[in-house]
Amino acid sequence: MQVISADEAARLIDDGDHVLVSGSGGGHAIPEAILESVERRFLESGAPKDLTLIHVVGLGDRATKGAARFCHEGMLKRSITSALIDSPAMIDLAFSDKIESYTLPQGVLSQLMRDMAAGRPGLITRTGLRTFVDPRHGGARQSPSAIEDMVELMMIDGAEYLRYKPFPLDVVFLRGTTADEDGNVSMEQEAIFGEMLSTAQAARRAGGIVVVQVKRLARRGTIPAKIVKIPGILVDYVVVDAAQRQTYATEYDPAYAGELRVPLESMKRLAFDPRKIVARRAAMEILPGAICNLGAGISTGISAVAAEEGILDHIVLTNEQGFIGGAPLTGVDSGASQNYQAIVDQPYQFDFYDGGGLDIAFLSFAEVDPRGNVNISRFGSKIVGIGGFINISQNAKCVVFSGTFTSGGLELKAGDGRLTVVTEGRHKKFVSQIEQICYNAEFAECEGRSAIFVTERAVFRAIDGTLELVEVAPGISIERDILPHMAFEPRLALEIRKMDPRLFRPEPMGLLADLRSCAPPAHANRRRRSSSSH
Repeated sequence: MQVISADEAARLIDDGDHVLVSGSGGGHAIPEAILESVERRFLESGAPKDLTLIHVVGLGDRATKGAARFCHEGMLKRSITSALIDSPAMIDLAFSDKIESYTLPQGVLSQLMRDMAAGRPGLITRTGLRTFVDPRHGGARQSPSAIEDMVELMMIDGAEYLRYKPFPLDVVFLRGTTADEDGNVSMEQEAIFGEMLSTAQAARRAGGIVVVQVKRLARRGTIPAKIVKIPGILVDYVVVDAAQRQTYATEYDPAYAGELRVPLESMKRLAFDPRKIVARRAAMEILPGAICNLGAGISTGISAVAAEEGILDHIVLTNEQGFIGGAPLTGVDSGASQNYQAIVDQPYQFDFYDGGGLDIAFLSFAEVDPRGNVNISRFGSKIVGIGGFINISQNAKCVVFSGTFTSGGLELKAGDGRLTVVTEGRHKKFVSQIEQICYNAEFAECEGRSAIFVTERAVFRAIDGTLELVEVAPGISIERDILPHMAFEPRLALEIRKMDPRLFRPEPMGLLADLRSCAPPAHANRRRRSSSSH
């Protein structure tokens, strides 16, 4: 192992290389000092160019950091990631077809690192079937120039599977907290673990270069062996950045690192607005002891609701980054967590998800069609990507999709247990046809999985190939406030219930008492299932 500068690390990249960058979202375990040097080198010299940039999770501050450092014309040839939303400049390149853009499921990319490390012929999984990543429906492409087939359909024992193909790794940039003189790396101050070990192993298998950015150096043998996350035998170079932050927004929070737990009272509360109403109604689907996932966007607010209502210790919230228990964060540090019981490497979290370990998944929606299919990936000129959405929605026993009923200028008034639409949103979310299928309702129903759709004014369920209206908020008229703002007419349930009036009052709802009166989820009395079941 050799200690080098960030500028020296940037010079390790050659034109046309496949470069992988670790981390997640808003600076979580992203080797930003190295990325800054890579960008500076290109702006000064025009090199390196025609790169393939790979990152498992979206990276960036939605401005100039993270993946945006590669978004200069000529610098990139191809992008392989799960999400583009954190780098608007990358969205522009993909939409204008200046790069080949692929958005593969986050869990797929994470698990693929392990298969590449072992020299296997790719990842074989059912995740992605009947969605836009299925080669019959687009093969995860987001730009016309993305013509290579990165996914193929296979039949095994009469069942359909997808094979996600491996790709080269020439240089990988990873991050930790401390490196010793032998290159052993620990991650004690990091907000996430990601797939650092698997990626380093995959790069070694491919003959690539492994560079790890850390905050500090330690003497040989002084890092406790049990906390080493990347063994020195896998590390070629170390870059030290003493100013390394835990995230872009946070210098260091010991709760993010699992060093301590914070009182529930100190956790951030949500403002009383439509997003909180939606998060509250979604949280009402939780049963005691339920193992849940909180997706990105509006669903992250459920952890704040759970803390405010005092139910965190009665349920298990998780997120894709590997956290089990506690309260996944909302806002700019979304992806991190507080008060968690455990954290595992990201590929293992997705193993649990893909294996059907989730009782309930809470996910966002951008568009819904008459059959209950969901699009979150691409609409108009906006290419968001898929994140962990497909892994989660395709394998959870029940999915609760959350979002406001319309968007763009929506203004609501809530109080006294009632809801009033002051100004309707300009954009409909319930549309006649979606651009990309991220959740296939028919496929889910055939496999025995259920879904409901929660908005601030109405609740729907997908059943028998159609969307059915089952709840309406007090003060809301179906004829005035719902049907005219959908591009199709849903089926109306025989008995349409009123949404709980507590949702529309600012004080806590008393969900703890509700939870104590509920039956536990089915996993509490789980029976052994056949290994051949799908």
